Amino acid sequence: MKILITEKIATDSVQYLKDRGFEVDERLGLSQAEIEKIVEPYDGLIVRSVTKVNKELLANANNMKVVGRAGNGIDNIDVKACTEKGIIAVNTPEANIMAAGELAVGLAFAVFRNICYANESSRRDDFRRALMIGNELEGKTAGIIGLGRIGSIVARKLKGIGMDVIAYDPYITSEKFERVGAKKCQTLDDLLTVSDLITFHTPKTKETYNMLDADGLKKCKKGVRIVNAARGGLVNEEALAEALKSGQVAAAGIDVFDKEPSYDKLPGEQNFSHPLLELPNFVCTPHLGASSHEANHNVGTAVTELVAKALEGELVAAINMPSCSGNMAILKPYASLCEKLGRIYFQAEKAPVKKIQVCYCGELAGQETGVLTLSVLKGFLSSMTPERISFVNVRQAVEERGIEVVESKTTHIDRYNNLVSVSFFTEDGRELNVSGTVFGLGTEVLVSFFGYQMNFELAPIVIAMQNEDVPGIIGKVASMLGELDINIGSMHWGRKPGSGKAQSFIAIDQPVPEPSVEEFMKIPRVLRFTQLDFS
Repeated sequence: MKILITEKIATDSVQYLKDRGFEVDERLGLSQAEIEKIVEPYDGLIVRSVTKVNKELLANANNMKVVGRAGNGIDNIDVKACTEKGIIAVNTPEANIMAAGELAVGLAFAVFRNICYANESSRRDDFRRALMIGNELEGKTAGIIGLGRIGSIVARKLKGIGMDVIAYDPYITSEKFERVGAKKCQTLDDLLTVSDLITFHTPKTKETYNMLDADGLKKCKKGVRIVNAARGGLVNEEALAEALKSGQVAAAGIDVFDKEPSYDKLPGEQNFSHPLLELPNFVCTPHLGASSHEANHNVGTAVTELVAKALEGELVAAINMPSCSGNMAILKPYASLCEKLGRIYFQAEKAPVKKIQVCYCGELAGQETGVLTLSVLKGFLSSMTPERISFVNVRQAVEERGIEVVESKTTHIDRYNNLVSVSFFTEDGRELNVSGTVFGLGTEVLVSFFGYQMNFELAPIVIAMQNEDVPGIIGKVASMLGELDINIGSMHWGRKPGSGKAQSFIAIDQPVPEPSVEEFMKIPRVLRFTQLDFS
């Protein structure tokens, strides 16, 4: 079988494929158009971040069986197009996290000790060290925004040099904070007002984009240092430049910009400019977070092993294919249902979860249901992060957030042949449950929601509304949807005995615009109005 490699990976990783008997072509530096012309005979394709595995390329990849991304992100891979062509897509989400964490720590040292400024001055024959005096990190407070895998690495390393570590992450349990040794901040402002160093380790979402803006910078301690080696745009760059000029921010180290330059053009060919680059107290690295020899080796080794196993017919943990040893004819429709049940929680609730319990009832109890539990967790995490969560890392990602995962089974069931019940146990002592089943050929039905009994066929966009159990509210909602020219596909409502409340589920053909959601909340006696996205 033939494998095409279009971007540089470790030499020993290439040799691994050759030793397994594969015919390997390294064709580095080709344009996208050139790759599209030559891809047809290859069974496997290995890329990093530059090659676009899109519909145009895949249209010519008639023999392709697996695409491997050497690295974590898959922004350059059209996973849906791969799936439509039956192509396995794999990546290596764990291989470069140490490199990213260490770069953030390195930037912290640089902005505290004026290392880059001192180096540049010395090379200009300026050795006036009195102008290069910095500050020690020991005894200072490091504020970490995002306590996931990389944030935890940074916390451990900064604690090791004597910093007091605090962190803000609304999706992480208190137990995880304690395990890492970081003090938990309840709000972002709690972190901003006391930190000497602020370092970002969170994905870029609509909630985190520009999360530190001009107003937030004003709340920081005067002379704070800022590091962003996560995603461009987490810090408002225009506001950061002004804060660096005024001295509100003493120094900043940035590895990623909101709009990034080309990382392949020669000096003189680059057309990138940025006001931050003109400031002496600003340190810049060109997206080096994953650029270490060890990370290159790790991602190369991981991706070549996955690609080789896939081509040899082994079932691998892929982005677009659950790994399972059970009867897929039975489990496949439930995998889709389970992912939707998991997705409900953070679209309807905000309290951190400390345990997720998945119970399989009826005939499902006799199946190997591990892939279904992974589907629940995948849906759960998908509402927390824009990163595509794969079955290879989803359980570890959940457990790293301090969340216990429990699976149970029982053959006893009253009303259905099969039932999947997911319970979310929150830090504030609540147990919130959602349950569902599948009828016929893939009809996914929600049968309970947070204590309300339902019989609702899930749709791509659903309104979940809680209101006081009084007449007239459904009519008002339907009228307002009509005024927005939004059609209702189906509707179901249920009561919780003795609560005086009702829960409605409304399937709609298109989402309610965000500004209009607040108008629905203003309807008298409407207690909650949430859009659930299952698309």
